[in-house]
Amino acid sequence: MDLPPRERLLEIFAATRTIAVVGASADPEKDAHTVPRYLQEHGYRIIPVNPRGGTILGEEARPSLSAVDVPVDVVDVFRPPDEGPAIARAAAAIGALVLWLQPGAESDEAVAAAEDAGLTVVAGHCMRATHRLLGLGPAG
Repeated sequence: MDLPPRERLLEIFAATRTIAVVGASADPEKDAHTVPRYLQEHGYRIIPVNPRGGTILGEEARPSLSAVDVPVDVVDVFRPPDEGPAIARAAAAIGALVLWLQPGAESDEAVAAAEDAGLTVVAGHCMRATHRLLGLGPAG
């Protein structure tokens, strides 16, 4: 899936303060840990969403998006594609502005559900890699 135009991506990152990471992992070997850690290191507040609970990246994990009790700008998704439509609807319900479907999480149904709810969608691209591509973080 194509990336939105560079200007729109820059707007997304500039306006973002809080990112809910659905499928966040405490395992430092997984992308669902390293990507949100990178974003956290670049000034974004990360709210991990994982039904196992616990603490991930120094934040209490919420069992679901509906349990997130702070405003969220972006919902970053590390879950299988078949969970995408429900996550898109939940993202809209909590007032998120952007649904970001990491590589392997994208689905046409999730994109459609999010767009129907008025969210901006980025699908099939890594949020960390895109941040770097835009020159907002270290290359590599």
